[in-house]
Amino acid sequence: MSKPARRPSILREFLDSGAAGGLLLMAAAVLALFVANSPLSDSYFKLLHAPLGGLDVLHWINDGLMALFFLFVGLEIKREFLDGQLSTWANRALPGIAAAGGVIVPGLIYAAVNAGQPDTLRGWAIPTATDIAFALGVLSLLGSRVPTSLKVFLATLAIVDDLVAVLVIAVFYTAELNHAALGGAGVATLLLIGFNRLKIAQLAPYLVIGAALWWLVLLSGVHATVAGVVLALTIPLRRSKAAPDDMTSPLHRLEHGLNPWVAFLIVPVFGFANAGVSFAGMSAGVLLEPVTLGVALGLFVGKQVGVFGTAALAIKLRIADLPVAASWPQLYGVAVLCGIGFTMSLFIGLLAFPDPALQDEVKVGVLAGSLVSALVGAALLSVAKREPPKRAVQPKAPAE
Repeated sequence: MSKPARRPSILREFLDSGAAGGLLLMAAAVLALFVANSPLSDSYFKLLHAPLGGLDVLHWINDGLMALFFLFVGLEIKREFLDGQLSTWANRALPGIAAAGGVIVPGLIYAAVNAGQPDTLRGWAIPTATDIAFALGVLSLLGSRVPTSLKVFLATLAIVDDLVAVLVIAVFYTAELNHAALGGAGVATLLLIGFNRLKIAQLAPYLVIGAALWWLVLLSGVHATVAGVVLALTIPLRRSKAAPDDMTSPLHRLEHGLNPWVAFLIVPVFGFANAGVSFAGMSAGVLLEPVTLGVALGLFVGKQVGVFGTAALAIKLRIADLPVAASWPQLYGVAVLCGIGFTMSLFIGLLAFPDPALQDEVKVGVLAGSLVSALVGAALLSVAKREPPKRAVQPKAPAE
């Protein structure tokens, strides 16, 4: 009797769907720019601001749909730390160190460009995030030129980036607090933790309380998307090491259920709703505005310097190893691709600046920095050679 085929790993499915979702996200961004600068522009912006159930459409996308995105991100982070690529310190070392550099250096570059301007300085976190879907979409176009180890490195680094972004949003972009709603959110969180301790495997109780948690967090002043991460951290995970083919734990089920919705609906809809910038009346001088320049330089220059610099230092100091079958030029090319900061960068920009004019500067900076990073990174990786496999030294034949 033949053995049943093993289900593909979650990471493999994520890399595949992430790449396809990235290509769809690119199309959504291009379409948004086209519509925002076409005769359909007025209809586009009116639709986004049309009232719907107490919020407008754009708020439902950014506070509602993106809460599901952050739920998915939280599930990924928990799974990777407990049972995946980040489950050992050896695997965490290189992407973790590189992610730290990729957060610090872009933030410093943005802060340097906006020094002395407190109104715009609060956008320092905008260029610190890597868009995993967009970056994997670019990598997918390069096919086998890029070894799988670098794709895993990029995905893992972006997951760590997302964790940092969640913490930044919770700490630095929280409005005035409604303590009653915050207390209610605390009670909901305790209930979720109780479900976890009782080993409740059905997803329905978690999702019902999770919906209440989202509403309470929205009312509290903390950004509603944080509720998605809190919910994710309470979903039970049964480690797969004891049963590698067992994908029945609640976390695995929910993650697999959300994956196609996030990749093919939620992220593209967010991109379409937020990438639309009308260039009517906008001069080329917007590219030299401190916000635009800080974001673009932070993404293109800061990311590659921070990611490659810290990764190279870690490898030279023997703290971590160069990814398998990858060459130094390929690692550098991937570091440049880390400057693609679309989804999370736009999201943080919306939180940082309520002023529509500054939001447009953020969008121009994100689009410019991400586009240049994508083109340069793809060009570098298309010509970079893989590390040749090491061959065992053959002993010389004895002289006759």
